[in-house]
Amino acid sequence: MKVKNFHKNDMRQNVYLYYNEETGKGYIIDAGCGEADLNAIGSYLRENNISIKAILITHGHFDHITGAEALKKSTGAKIYCYKEEKSMLESPEVNLSALRDLDISVSADETLDEEFEIFKLLHVPGHTPGSVCYYDAENGVLFSGDVLFRESIGRTDLPGSNHADLIKGIKEKLFTLPGDTKVYPGHGFNTTIGHEKSKNPFVR
Repeated sequence: MKVKNFHKNDMRQNVYLYYNEETGKGYIIDAGCGEADLNAIGSYLRENNISIKAILITHGHFDHITGAEALKKSTGAKIYCYKEEKSMLESPEVNLSALRDLDISVSADETLDEEFEIFKLLHVPGHTPGSVCYYDAENGVLFSGDVLFRESIGRTDLPGSNHADLIKGIKEKLFTLPGDTKVYPGHGFNTTIGHEKSKNPFVR
């Protein structure tokens, strides 16, 4: 499996394409893309003959769902989110897009629970109540959304967030993964579970 990152957008959120080079099938993880990313993704898919199986959302904040409907239209893929996060995607007030006069509302086609195809869903509330990380155990890859960053963690000063829950979830669900697990966060640079266990100053 290969990871391609797109991040030419207003808040530098990472939009990931995770795909199998042999089959040409892949996933979009977090569709917080503006026009530049949408164009880049479209070109990359065409040039590499890749089809999208699903658009997976880690959490409902607007910067991670901005381009979801456009990607659904261009790729034909359905939008999926964790069962507890669906209402956040749908409400501009709750997903915070209303604060920027963006009025973004996304309708998930299906909601998920514990597993989806190659991924195990790790529910780690704290940044949002329904935040999840997508974990591909076979390939040692974790898409952490805004739960865990390189030497940092997601914000817990937003409506619905909870600092204690976030730290507890990171320790119990993420830091128990193999140390060489590659972590692809919602913002910033890639890292590993082992690096965060030894270097992350917010989780002790």
